[in-house]
Amino acid sequence: MSQVPGRPDASGPTPDRVGGPGEPSMDGFDDVGDDLEEDDEERRGFGAGLVSAVKELVIVVVLAMALSFIVKTWLFQAFYIPSGSMEDTLVKDDRVIVSKLTPGPFDLRRGDVVVFEDPADPVPWLTGAATNGTSDVGGPLHDLLVFVGLLPEDAENHLIKRVIGLPGDHIVSDGGAGPITVNGTPVEETYLKSGDAPSEDKAFDIVVPANHVWVMGDHRSDSSDSRYHDAPANDGTDGSVPVDKIVGRALFIIWPIDHVTWLGVPERTFEDVPAPRDVPEPGSTPTEGALAPAPSSGASTAPTGSSAALRLAATS
Repeated sequence: MSQVPGRPDASGPTPDRVGGPGEPSMDGFDDVGDDLEEDDEERRGFGAGLVSAVKELVIVVVLAMALSFIVKTWLFQAFYIPSGSMEDTLVKDDRVIVSKLTPGPFDLRRGDVVVFEDPADPVPWLTGAATNGTSDVGGPLHDLLVFVGLLPEDAENHLIKRVIGLPGDHIVSDGGAGPITVNGTPVEETYLKSGDAPSEDKAFDIVVPANHVWVMGDHRSDSSDSRYHDAPANDGTDGSVPVDKIVGRALFIIWPIDHVTWLGVPERTFEDVPAPRDVPEPGSTPTEGALAPAPSSGASTAPTGSSAALRLAATS
């Protein structure tokens, strides 16, 4: 059958329908529907992205808290210095990083600057310190952040001093201007605060018991240290600090910026000191050859500026 001129072949492709006169086109509605679908997809995409971001934030915070807790518990802890008992090595408001690997994997050495808990034996070293070592400031969130190490510790039962004698060491001072002797060897303490005598009129003659250390502040005239806590025995039994009370060794000052420095051990001060003959048990009779405890001379009242506690400080 022949095609009629001017008319399309019915068997050919059907042209797109176009509305006739007065009939609206559907193209506009199709565009609106597409826009609505795109907006819906954008909202769903934004919501999914927000949820994902929140999840990632929670994971990061949890990991940071866990890492901070691990570091604080087993590796390093930050403290700030609240008094002048260690001047000029450490001054008030300095922040120090303390390694908990000493004592432990690393041995204590004479000259180490160490942080330790108040021995409280026979009486507390820190007058008026809380018996539980904590304050009542803050709520549950505060306590949680303190626990994991993200906020400063409110404990006020820690001190910082320098190790002068190890277990078994025989330490003597005449209380005058002469140097302290350790196992018969005079030591030149270059770290002492300018103008201070080695023991500031506080004579002593002691032997450090087993598992203990004898500690003194660098600012001898303002440090309530082992010298002032050795009564009534005056033989090193009461004034020495148990090793298990030591938190760790102070490694370096991190704040303020102009004080940043490494707290090295003064090797030359103690390099000629021989090893002790033996290590007495706490409360035992001093070793043979050790001198009897010398009587105190001068004022024996502990310096008032030295009993302030240390507090854990945020590194930020």
